Amino acid sequence: MSLEGKTVWILAEDLYQELEIWYPLLRLREEGADVFVVGSGRAEEHKSKLGYPVKVDLDAPGLSGADCDAIVIPGGYAPDHMRRYPDMIRLVSEAAAADKVVASICHGGWMLTSANVVRGKRVTSFFAIKDDLVHAGADFVDEEVVVDGKLITSRKPEDLPAFCRELIRALRS
Repeated sequence: MSLEGKTVWILAEDLYQELEIWYPLLRLREEGADVFVVGSGRAEEHKSKLGYPVKVDLDAPGLSGADCDAIVIPGGYAPDHMRRYPDMIRLVSEAAAADKVVASICHGGWMLTSANVVRGKRVTSFFAIKDDLVHAGADFVDEEVVVDGKLITSRKPEDLPAFCRELIRALRS
């Protein structure tokens, strides 16, 4: 159990991509991390694009991004809903400012742009939001996983093994 004592928050909202929440959640718990699903405070559970529910453990209001070791932002259309809640954006901004690991996959990059944490950073994402990231000042590349300091980004569910490998590596260091 290499991640015992580490706290990871996975952000959730409706229309999340199933694998992009559940794969990291289970993989990080398998490594011994304390993993919590964080919501905006508007609901006790959120449904995926296919209707699969995830229960919220913590609500963003009242949390500080400095109080976790990592934040994971899944994709699907959930990030477009997440960024409608200032407390969700604040958590990502605070975590980045506190030099915590911030990991985003697929459309999760929308939250990175809203939190203003990509300027001058090398990132990847689902190709459809490339322009959003570039306009926010990111250096976009098309690779399965990109690590720039404590910022980890990936493109799609098929990249989850590489994404989780780099997330676990970052949490170990």
